[in-house]
Amino acid sequence: MSEILPVSAAAPLVRARGSVPRLCIALVTETFPPEVNGVAMTIGRMLDGLLRRGHEVQLVRPRQQPDEQPRENARLSEILVSSVPLPRYAGLRVGMFATGKLRGTWRAARPDIVHVVTEGPLGWSALTAARQLGLPATSDFHTNFHSYSAHYGVGFLKSAIGAYLRRFHRRSLCTFVPTRQLRDELMQEGYGALSVVARGVDTRLFHPQRRNAALRARWGVAPDDPAVVYVGRIAPEKNLALLLSSFAAVKRLRPGARLVLVGDGPSRARLERDYPGHVFAGMRSGEDLAAHYASGDLFLFPSTTETFGNVTIEAMASGLAVAAYDYAAAREHIVHGESGLLAAFDDRAAFERTALELAAEPGRTGMLRRNARRAAERIDWDSVIDLFAQELAAWRQAARADRGQVYTL
Repeated sequence: MSEILPVSAAAPLVRARGSVPRLCIALVTETFPPEVNGVAMTIGRMLDGLLRRGHEVQLVRPRQQPDEQPRENARLSEILVSSVPLPRYAGLRVGMFATGKLRGTWRAARPDIVHVVTEGPLGWSALTAARQLGLPATSDFHTNFHSYSAHYGVGFLKSAIGAYLRRFHRRSLCTFVPTRQLRDELMQEGYGALSVVARGVDTRLFHPQRRNAALRARWGVAPDDPAVVYVGRIAPEKNLALLLSSFAAVKRLRPGARLVLVGDGPSRARLERDYPGHVFAGMRSGEDLAAHYASGDLFLFPSTTETFGNVTIEAMASGLAVAAYDYAAAREHIVHGESGLLAAFDDRAAFERTALELAAEPGRTGMLRRNARRAAERIDWDSVIDLFAQELAAWRQAARADRGQVYTL
């Protein structure tokens, strides 16, 4: 649940740190702004940054509206493909197989490198077309789809999904992952080359100064009572039962506390019916989203299925005291007891204890909030985008130096 930037190919060029040659990059993704999710946000940021650094980008994505036309300008060209709705993910579509179309497009306008963001039929087609044309290709690992399976009644498919993801990524030269922990896990699972390319946060947008007293009043929160915020998809894979039980414990300790859930998803209607005392704020974006973050006090994030969790660092940038499991973005950026509280992974009792710790000591919470903001200020999108471009250039060069590269099928 993150701010989505408009793509501005006409934006002024910026100087990248380090020496990176100008590239023509085919960027293949099945989700893109204005769709609202962490992957779309990240790729929107990356694309904007690449264009501002003077790179040319061929953006390959599903058509989001039936009459949508591809954009084209000096540095950006779009290739739109057919799509179908993604089951149980309202507003998202999955691209159809398009190997022939991509092969023809890239034969006519050959990119320097293909980067595949998502693992659906469109991503598979892109890797196939790249292989047929001898184009170097890299990939992203953004979503733990195999971990989602148990939450949607198809847990028996977890091994098969995991095997598919491993095979998918081994068809690329390198898989980019957002954390060192995920790199180590995928290495143990037999993935090929792996490289850490982290995520950044917009500290100008997400800022404690966006705290809004009128918004807190609408939530029914008194000035000295805590607003407990959750931002993200309201869906089974987000472990919301633990969020609700943890908040119930907080409320027993601090009766004036209110729980505010920002986002949408298949579980929202049922939860709104079952928990009429909580605030369901729906989808928010831009400065409105930033105000919802900053107007809270505590941020509880019990999900165990993240590859990164952009909302964690957005909450930190907004000056919230965060309780999260010790993995993904929280492990990368929170120092336990200094800039937030971490619970042992998937330990429900430990997570509830961290939530109570945040609520029990307002003075300590203030210190955690200030330190969270300071930590977030070090997570810079410009350096992330520079590293991304450097990695693409390096893998393109490696492929050119070794034309005998064999893609694992």
